[in-house]
Amino acid sequence: MKRLTLHLSAIAIIWSMVALPAHAGVERGHSSGVKRGVVKKPVAKANVVRKRAVAQVATPRQLSFGQLAGLHGASDALALRSSVALVVDQDTKEVLFSKNESAVLPIASITKLMTGLLVSEARLSMDEMITISQEDVDTEKGSSSRLRVGTELTRGELLHLALMASENRAAHALGRTYPGGMATFVGLMNARARMLGMNDTRYVEPTGLSSRNQSSARDLATLVNFAYGDPVLRELSTSTGYQVEVGHRTLQYNNTNRLVKNPAWDIGLQKTGYISEAGQCLVMQAKVAGRKLIMVFLDSAGKLSRIADAERVKRWIESNPASLTRATPLAAREPEHRVAVNRNY
Repeated sequence: MKRLTLHLSAIAIIWSMVALPAHAGVERGHSSGVKRGVVKKPVAKANVVRKRAVAQVATPRQLSFGQLAGLHGASDALALRSSVALVVDQDTKEVLFSKNESAVLPIASITKLMTGLLVSEARLSMDEMITISQEDVDTEKGSSSRLRVGTELTRGELLHLALMASENRAAHALGRTYPGGMATFVGLMNARARMLGMNDTRYVEPTGLSSRNQSSARDLATLVNFAYGDPVLRELSTSTGYQVEVGHRTLQYNNTNRLVKNPAWDIGLQKTGYISEAGQCLVMQAKVAGRKLIMVFLDSAGKLSRIADAERVKRWIESNPASLTRATPLAAREPEHRVAVNRNY
């Protein structure tokens, strides 16, 4: 079997070339009133159309690391849109489905599952007030947040928002205020991963906004299996909605995974994630056809595709509940690409 070895540094260079900001190549105009006695020359429609066409050419679709690596070229029997997928029976450890499960890719906000695990295991006071600071503002991707600088919430509220609604400032504040500070927290994230045998995993910050937070489907299945044993993580990650009082305002947050509201699903733990480099990601522990399963979907194309992939797997298992064993072709089939990423930080 051909082993495809990718250098992360090369991928990052290529990605930076194609991942131009939305305004790249477009000049920002300035409107002004028409003064009496001054005649302005009309702008020809052709020029406007031409500028728009140039702007569209200058802003190509941002490709994920998996797309750049050619992982989406791998076919599978379920026609999943995720380039990486793994389904494991939680009790028997049988691999029921696998696709590029050894690929090491950015994991986006799946990172927050490890963040939540450390905070929960530390047994810190969940009633302690934490203030969102300027340090918690995203300078990596420039993402927005409804938690303004100066907002005060309890550690428990921040943990809830991080796990359920994937709130980046909440997750960052949890790491920043951990005893010893952010450097200690990130060090513990990596140490915990090593202890769990997650040898493909590397963390550099607690939110997942950095593409240098990376893992494989096999490692993430290990994390989901372990995190499922924590009742706090189970409860908060599967909460359908949550309100927090911020000054005179009440902010309503909803779960980023619509399946938690679907009565057809019995989900015990979940986390979603997305950044351009990672694509759409989803990990879950769920009971399907009487079996406790761990599902991992990484680098999925399209907003709803990770959900559709989970639904495909669910229908497949429900239609073949008794015949799914190690001998099942879908389980035994080797992925077309086994990717080892050489990470040079």
